[in-house]
Amino acid sequence: LHGFSALATLPNTQVLARSSLYASAPVGYANQPDFVNAVAKISTALSPQQLLQALLAIEQKNGRARSFQNAPRTLDLDVLLYDELILHEVGLTIPHPHMHQRAFVLMPLLELQADCVIPSVGLAALALQDCLDQSLERLSDVA
Repeated sequence: LHGFSALATLPNTQVLARSSLYASAPVGYANQPDFVNAVAKISTALSPQQLLQALLAIEQKNGRARSFQNAPRTLDLDVLLYDELILHEVGLTIPHPHMHQRAFVLMPLLELQADCVIPSVGLAALALQDCLDQSLERLSDVA
């Protein structure tokens, strides 16, 4: 199991909505295939740290190897938002610290919630205006 289907298997967690799939150029290490991106909205009883650990376990089960920063990966799952929480812990920052700078995060996020507000940043739609130079291709309707 990977991606959306794996999220649905997490304890006390439901996938409420899924975005379309989007292709984008890799970030950081460029010598790898395009990324395929999507956003899921979930309801969970897991704490933010428990959710992160569960996502890391899913990545590992799907062959994710962290050989160097931005290395090619089979799957990359991130906690973008958790209600209106602002959190800075070792290994976990919510909202995701770069989400407002990445069209491949903002476009699928806005597909799920057009009025999304990123705590300490503001409207996701306004943040997207600063990312319009980033190439992004919608691959499919809702996955």
